Amino acid sequence: MGEDITTPSFSREHRQRYREKVRRCLDVFEEMLSTHHFEHAPSRTGLEIELNLVDSDHQPTMKNAEVLREIADPAFQTELGRYNIELNVPPAELPGDAVLELEEKLRQDLNHAEERASRHGAAIAMIGILPTLRPEHLTGDWMSPNPRYRALEDAVFAARREDLDLDISGAEPLRMTTGTIAPESACTSVQLHLQVSPTDFAAHWNAAQLLAGPQLALGANSPYLFGHQLWAETRTELFLQATDTRSPELRNQGVRPPVYFGDGWITSIFDLFEENVQYFPALLPECTDEDPEAELAAGRTPQLGELRLHNGTVYRWNRPIYDVVDGEPHLRVENRVLPAGPTVVDTLANAAFYYGALEMLAQDERPVWTRISFAAAHSNFTAGARDGVEAQFYWPGYGDVPWDELVLRHLLPLAAEGLARRGVAASVVDRYLPIIEARCKWRRNGAWWQTETVTALERSGLDRPAALAEMLRLYLTGMHANEPVHTWQIPD
Repeated sequence: MGEDITTPSFSREHRQRYREKVRRCLDVFEEMLSTHHFEHAPSRTGLEIELNLVDSDHQPTMKNAEVLREIADPAFQTELGRYNIELNVPPAELPGDAVLELEEKLRQDLNHAEERASRHGAAIAMIGILPTLRPEHLTGDWMSPNPRYRALEDAVFAARREDLDLDISGAEPLRMTTGTIAPESACTSVQLHLQVSPTDFAAHWNAAQLLAGPQLALGANSPYLFGHQLWAETRTELFLQATDTRSPELRNQGVRPPVYFGDGWITSIFDLFEENVQYFPALLPECTDEDPEAELAAGRTPQLGELRLHNGTVYRWNRPIYDVVDGEPHLRVENRVLPAGPTVVDTLANAAFYYGALEMLAQDERPVWTRISFAAAHSNFTAGARDGVEAQFYWPGYGDVPWDELVLRHLLPLAAEGLARRGVAASVVDRYLPIIEARCKWRRNGAWWQTETVTALERSGLDRPAALAEMLRLYLTGMHANEPVHTWQIPD
């Protein structure tokens, strides 16, 4: 959920001081970019996986504090809801066969966490939205005890001055009103990080925006919310609506929401941070004691805490990151498009596809984004989330094209070439990219399997709640088997 805070509430003076400090940080950041203050180490990748906790009946269980104490591993952290936890994977370089070792390590870590969770009657579910979650689960003491979460909820409703309306289309449209941000906790994601140099950042961010639609068609895994079948990747629309600080009038005026695809292609990472300052009011205006100008003048690396905190409350699907590790500053593209699950091997196949295709699109001498409007890229994103395996995209040179054809004919070969260019071993490519190919040929992803399975279970006589619980039971079996989701069977 981003940077932690220590101040539970904020005055008008807090906000004024914070706004001034953010602008000072932005000026220092601009100077750092222009004077080449950034680390030029080999590009590294990172991974975060958000997880759900369920009980023996496959319902959410609010036990993350107990489970985290039992796991006793700093790689596992709290998340917004008491039924959520997060697994953080340390940064690593892509070359060689390190990804194969990562697959084994992730499975070991999740197995260890599962065993420890079982001591508290809980099991771990790696899925985009927990299908058994109901509104009644999100009443009472649902929020993790972190000051940031409570302050964020207070800030959202202070800005709106009215309850949130959820209105999501789909086969079974959902309309409801909520007085909390609790529905946001339903959104469990995978975040892929890539460290890049300042000169390469814009190309990588633009390329990541282009890939967002295909990523969703390939990886959609969130078709159910509160018992309703909605989008293939309902998580994206839910996240947008469950954190919306705008009243209907402000939406009608075109004010930007905190969850944000973007407005246009960029030429520098500075464009995004400047946009943060110009258009997004502070939700968590906590100031540090750092004097960023003095730090830079003294030859030290400024933390730019206010700039980073503010950036953490603008939820772009591809987010710019400024960070400092061991006194060295660096930049990352954080890709937040994908849902969690269904398996570790599916997750790493998604990552391999993304990193490989991103490499080639970002290095193209005639970039694709010079031949496609930003609105078309946004439309592709929405189509991938809404339609999943039925999505159609617009792509230069192909026109209107089904997602599977675009991936098979164009993006998958690019991904293979990009991974080879990054020095990734052939054994890694041969392990993961055939999974992407098979999903395209079979037109199957996690959302497809979930909806087909629930339909079959309902035909057998189960009502919707029982079908969702049984589907989740079967899902967890497949998750632990670590066989790709396109090979999972549909019950008779």
